[in-house]
Order: sequence, then C-alpha cells, then structure tokens
Amino acid sequence: MRLHKDVLGAPSANLQRTNEDNMLEALRKAAGTWVAKILLLLLVLSFAVWGISGSLVNGVNGGAIVTAGKTEVGATEYRLAWDRQLSLMSRQFGQQLSREQATSLGIDEQVLSQLVASAVLDEQARQMGLGLSQERLAALTAEDPAFHGPDGKFDRQRFAYVLQQVGMRPEDYFDSRSKVAMRQQIVDAATDGMKAPDAFLRAVALYQGEDRTIDYFVVPRTSVEPIQEPAAEALTAWFEPLKARYAAPEYRKINYVKLEPQDISDPAAVTDDQVNKDYEANKSRYTTPETRTIEQLVFPSMDAAKAAKESGKTFEQLMADQNKTASDVSLGSLAKDRVPDTAIAEAAFGLTVNQISDPIQGAFGALLVRVTAITPETVKPLAEVAAQIRNDIALGEANRILLDVHDSYEDARAGGETMQQAADKLKLKVQTVEADRKGLKTDGEAISGVPESAQLLAAAFETDPGTENAPLNLGSNGFLFYEVDSVTEARERALDEVEAKAIEDWKLEQANALLETKVKDAIKRITDGASVDVVATELGATSQIKRGVKREADDADLGREGVAAVFGVAEGGVDQTPTPSGDGRVIFKVTEVFEPAGADAKAIPDATQKAFATGIASDMLDELVARLQGEFGVTVNREAAKQAMLLR
Repeated sequence: MRLHKDVLGAPSANLQRTNEDNMLEALRKAAGTWVAKILLLLLVLSFAVWGISGSLVNGVNGGAIVTAGKTEVGATEYRLAWDRQLSLMSRQFGQQLSREQATSLGIDEQVLSQLVASAVLDEQARQMGLGLSQERLAALTAEDPAFHGPDGKFDRQRFAYVLQQVGMRPEDYFDSRSKVAMRQQIVDAATDGMKAPDAFLRAVALYQGEDRTIDYFVVPRTSVEPIQEPAAEALTAWFEPLKARYAAPEYRKINYVKLEPQDISDPAAVTDDQVNKDYEANKSRYTTPETRTIEQLVFPSMDAAKAAKESGKTFEQLMADQNKTASDVSLGSLAKDRVPDTAIAEAAFGLTVNQISDPIQGAFGALLVRVTAITPETVKPLAEVAAQIRNDIALGEANRILLDVHDSYEDARAGGETMQQAADKLKLKVQTVEADRKGLKTDGEAISGVPESAQLLAAAFETDPGTENAPLNLGSNGFLFYEVDSVTEARERALDEVEAKAIEDWKLEQANALLETKVKDAIKRITDGASVDVVATELGATSQIKRGVKREADDADLGREGVAAVFGVAEGGVDQTPTPSGDGRVIFKVTEVFEPAGADAKAIPDATQKAFATGIASDMLDELVARLQGEFGVTVNREAAKQAMLLR
C-alpha cells in the first residue's frame, strides 16, 4: 500500500507514559511466546533504527509544523522523518544524495504528506479512544528482531543498547510503538480482508487473454520515392525556421596526459642480470610439471587386490573380470600434486609405463594402479621468456615510482611549466582531442581511444581554458591530467555548410508527407467498404492475414507500437502504424476479436490478485486520510518546516 509504510512508520506524540520496569517485566514474560506479524516487525524495526519518538518531538519541537485537531507534529519529528526519507531515496538511487538533490526531487512535500497522514490517523485514534494493553505492547516489543539476543528471544541488554545508539529512552520507544499499533488498528479496520471483486478479475482475464485477427499490408516509403531535388528557394525557405536543428555545438580542444604504469615503464633499463635472477627465483612459473595417465582398479580387500596381482593377469584381463571399461578405471592425466589420493600419487609416480603397482590401501579401498603414459616435465628456456620477464620487472618498478612521477609532474606545473614542458621532462606524451559534450568530433564522428572519455569531457566542459585542473583517476593506479586549450563557441550554420544534410532531411520530410497522404486515402477507402485485398493490389502491395495477435506482444511485423494500435480500435476498425524499421506504414483492419475461453477470476495468478487487492486497499486508505484531513482541519506551517531544517 502506498501509505502503509510512511503512515505507520511516522511518529506522534502525547501518549500516556508506561512504567519502564513494569514493561520490561512484561517483556520477559512475553518473550518468545508470540508470532510476529511481518508488517509490524518491519515497522518496529524502522522505529528502532530511526529513533522516531513522539515524546521526544513534544519535548523539543519548538512549534508545530503539522496540526490535526489536537494532534501536533513538531520540528524534531519533521527532521527525523526527513532523514529517514533521504536515506530511502539514497538507497533507491544507489548513492548518498545531498540535501539539495533530495529537495529538488520533492522530499519536502513527501515528508509533509507522510506526517499529515500520520497526524490525522493519530487524531482519529485519540477521538476513538483506542488504546493498547501493557501486555500487548510488551508482546509487540518482544517480537521486534532488533531487540533479540543470540537465542532469538528478547534481550533486555540488547534493548537498552539499541535505544542508546539511536538516542531514545525506553518510555519514548513504548510511546511510539503504541501509536504505531493504534494506527495499525485503523488501517486494519479499513483494509484487512480486501480483495479484488470477481467481476473485476474476470474483466482483467478477458482483457489479458483477448487475441485478434487482422488483414494488413505494408506501404513502403519507397513507393513515393525518389523525391526530386528541391529548388534553391524552396530549400532556403524550409531551412530558415529550422536553423537551430543544424546549429554547430560548442567544441573544446582538450590536451591530456595519461599517467599509468605502462606509460613510464622502461624495459630497456632492466639489466640481463636482473632478468636472470628473476628467472631462477621464479622458475616454477615457467615449468610444466610431469603428468601421468593413471588407471585404477578397486578391490573389496587388500587380500583380493594381492591375489589379483599375483594371478599374472594383465590389467585388461583384471578389468574384464570386473566388467570395467577404460572410462571406468581412468583417473586422467594428472600432475602428482593434482592426484586426489596421496597413496595413489606416490605409487603411480614410481611406476614405468604399463607397469601394475603392488596393492595399495587408498582412501576408498584396496587398489591396483597402472600408468599408461608419461609426459615429462618441461621448463621454458630463459630465451623464450626473457622479454616478458623484462617487461614485468619494468612494470613493477613503474608501479613503485608512479606516485613520485605524479608529484614531479605536479611540482613542474606549480613551478610554471606548461603541460608540454612538464610531460617532456618526464617522457610522457601530450595528446589532443577536440569534441562536443557528446563526444562527437567536428566531422560528426565519435572520438575513440581517449581514456575515460565521458569523465574527461564532463570535466573539461566545466572548466575554463588554460586552467590547471586536478587529475582524473584512471582505475586504481593511474591519473589523467588535462586542460582546455581552446573553445569554439556554439553557432548557427549557414545553409551551404549543411546543404547535403538539409537536402536529405527535406527529401525525407517530403516522402513522409506523400506517404501519409497515400495511407490516409487507403484507410478511407477501406473504411468506406473497399476490401483490404483490393486496396493493397491497387497500391502494388500484397495483403496478408495475421491471426492470434496478443496484447502487449512484440510482433515481428507490427512491433509493440503496432500491436498497441491493433488493440486501439474496435472490431472492424481500420488504422495504420509505422513498420518496426520505420521505413513504411502498415495498414490493417481488425477482422475478428476472440475472448479467451473460461476467463474468470481463477485465470488471474494469486500474486496478481494480491497486487490488485493491495492497490484497492491503498486507494481506500488514501480516501480515508483525505476525508480525515477535511474533518480535522489540518494545517501545515511550511515556514516552520524550513526553520526546522536550518537548525540542524
């Protein structure tokens, strides 16, 4: 429901105090004996986390922001609700929003709406004389998982700790929890047991299950082409009011220097001795260990394995005795450290090819093992890997000195050197790109090969030419220094600069206009009684029949937009829709409409029915809150709300 979370989660004031010791005693008795109601658990957890307290509000609110009858909402409550809503919005956007961003998204009105709804429900509860017994309040508190210890039951120390963390006294929590429970009584009375009527669900089933048959044909744009070249006067007259469409955007020429380990890596500086030492120290990297193709036969006991070995039979004969195939006994080709059973590994790597081992007590029984192939260990020679080792050493050194190079560049710029001078000193390369905000060059092509291009363009269009800017980060260990060299201001283009594009657009517009006229004439003829087939033939097209068009389908010939158009007219209706490719029009007539057989409430999935019921209940709650606002004469002091935020 749209209001349940916000209305029930908002705090209120003026509750009668409950004795803390008596309440905690009741909690000890109640702990673990009640089944939590999911909605209430969520709401209670929300209270515990956010520390919203009616009594706290009344103590320091400094003036009512919302008033409903005798119920008031103060500044502290408003601020806490504001913080709560800000946190929810930040999670939705996946980042921490600033106060200014949240305000621009309408958080002020959202919070006031929530607090108004809470206040009118609190006032209604007060006038109805609703209350909550000490035992029931204890039960609800005990059900709150925020206060459960390791055993899953209410823990008094945990209760005190959580409230201390959010700055709330126990009596304040009990007051707020009572108010939430009384709001829940009103909400339950208005919405519990709500379900969508069967007539409504049947209508939904009919709507969703309906399918249609259409007669249709395609009128391609090519049927009105080619379009003759425009006269100069006509093109000029057409172009003048559309100049803005062809305006040149602002371009910026950006110089940048990329600093990553590979940019300062110097393999030539690595000596042969360094390469040799690294090779010897890490020879295992270049070593492929010996592997052996291993087979095993399992026996019920060591005696049985010994008897098999002493029988003199070949391994194949022993396999046949057990009705085993080669795949049954194969362990594969493995290095010694990859053999899962160390006993098998030790035995196998002591055999020659086709030699049968002595009986082995393996992890899963008595075994005989055979090796059918041996691939010796190989080591790549130094000459084969020297270049890679040299590059790796140089790259490691570059990583080590990267920040020193960064600082040297910054010091050079601070000392008055240009980007080119600072880069030359450190053997870095200055590169230049000119583009608009969208990353398009002056020839209309997209830029390529520019590191972090989107981030670079965004930053470059927010700075001034000649300004030294803080570098952008490249991954976890790189930097991108940049500056704007020059700016080419946005301007209108003359027709002769964009004549080819303008003529192309003019022709397209003329073709679409002719196509539109042709399509309207065809639709009128069909509507007046001509058959789809006859009109299609006259236009050089072929009519087709499409059956089983389902609502919201993505049809290959119609597309989603076309399917929506088909369901936008009644049976016998005629209309048109663009082809999915956009280069023509589909003219269609709905010839049949079929309702699904057995369409009733049972055809709607339970989850969908619950969603409808929730929506109806939310609407009813909205209506209830709106009516209560009228009855209680709600007032909102927006100026006080602004002042409440200024006092943070």
